[in-house]
Amino acid sequence: MKKTLIAVLVATSLLFAESYQINTLSAKQIGMAHTGAGVKLGSESMHFNPGGLGFLNKTLDISAGVTFIIPEVEVWANGEKTVNDKIGTPLYVYVASNITDWFSAGLSFTTPYGNSADYGKDWVGAGLLQDISLAVYALQPTLAFKPISQLSIGAGPVIYFGSFEQSRALVSYPPGSNTTAASATFSGDADVAVAVNAGILYDILQDKLALGVAYRSEAKMKVAKGETEVNYAVADPIKSAIAAKLPAFEQGTFKAELPLPANLNTGISFRPIDNLLLAFDWQWVFWGTYEKLSLDFTDNVALEIDPNTKKPIHSSVSQKKYNDTFAYRLGAQYTVIDQLDLRLGAYYDESPVDDDYLTPESPSTDKLGGTIGFSFRPISGLSIDASLIRSIALPGRDATSGTNKDKSDGLNARYEVTAWVPSVGLSYSF
Repeated sequence: MKKTLIAVLVATSLLFAESYQINTLSAKQIGMAHTGAGVKLGSESMHFNPGGLGFLNKTLDISAGVTFIIPEVEVWANGEKTVNDKIGTPLYVYVASNITDWFSAGLSFTTPYGNSADYGKDWVGAGLLQDISLAVYALQPTLAFKPISQLSIGAGPVIYFGSFEQSRALVSYPPGSNTTAASATFSGDADVAVAVNAGILYDILQDKLALGVAYRSEAKMKVAKGETEVNYAVADPIKSAIAAKLPAFEQGTFKAELPLPANLNTGISFRPIDNLLLAFDWQWVFWGTYEKLSLDFTDNVALEIDPNTKKPIHSSVSQKKYNDTFAYRLGAQYTVIDQLDLRLGAYYDESPVDDDYLTPESPSTDKLGGTIGFSFRPISGLSIDASLIRSIALPGRDATSGTNKDKSDGLNARYEVTAWVPSVGLSYSF
């Protein structure tokens, strides 16, 4: 019982799972494998490389859209297959203006981090995760300057806020069955956190060859006062017996902290002919900062008694030990006619999670993806944008975290992960 309870508490990623960084924040650039650090993207440069914003030549440039992440996560454990296919819907809005020939400004609203999953109430890993729904939102005001005609420098603060909800089984009933007798729902709002996104874009050969570098700093998302609700699915006499054995979750609150990792993006774009644009991005994600997750309840909630000191334990730590990763992205855009652009792309994205630390809340694998997309301009200034990603794990992974002495939230399982990711958007400028 105690081991199960500790697993429920310390394994909770509270805010995010592994792939909680979202790289689907432009219906245009998804078609080019989400490249953009070395491309002049107008208002969308605020996300990819704020330095690119200085090359905006429009009085007003607006871009907005939504992505539908349609996963199929298969978890094979104890001879059973469980599937998560819950859809996530990150979105973006970018608004910017070229104020003078050398100065531009803008504001963006995006969901750069988040996750959603639902494995059901009674699956074999219900004690680790039943469902999770979370989102981190970002507001980013940005300024960009052109000290010379070929060089733009941009920067802005990234203001994060968000919320989450996650459920896990506490016990099963009757003994040995998968039927959940009690579960806990953890929820809370994160405090505001601030990072900095800055970049530089250099037009080496005007409108032919450009190089860009952007850096977004790390931020710490903190839940200062999370709440817990215990849910029972049995008759009152049994409910009372179960409740007597559980920590008094609902009598206290908890706090936790989790990093939003820093990113370094380097990109280059090349236009060999007027109608063709090629782009390559190299992305370094500093996942290594995610060493562990600490969960601290108020003093009136005791998780267990320390066998050595005989004192109550109010907090615990789950080891994560993520590694820094690299992503490689290659995209192409071809202008068929003035009203129509076609796009293709491919990317390879590494996993930061070792086998010993792989869990249902972080079904992480190395990923290979292919992308297609288009933009259609029915009238001057208006663009209808659409794209599609097909993402495939390379290969599926066998997790051994259930035998890791360093963790109490492990499950020996086989993970197969694929996803379809369509995106639609509108852009308007004048």
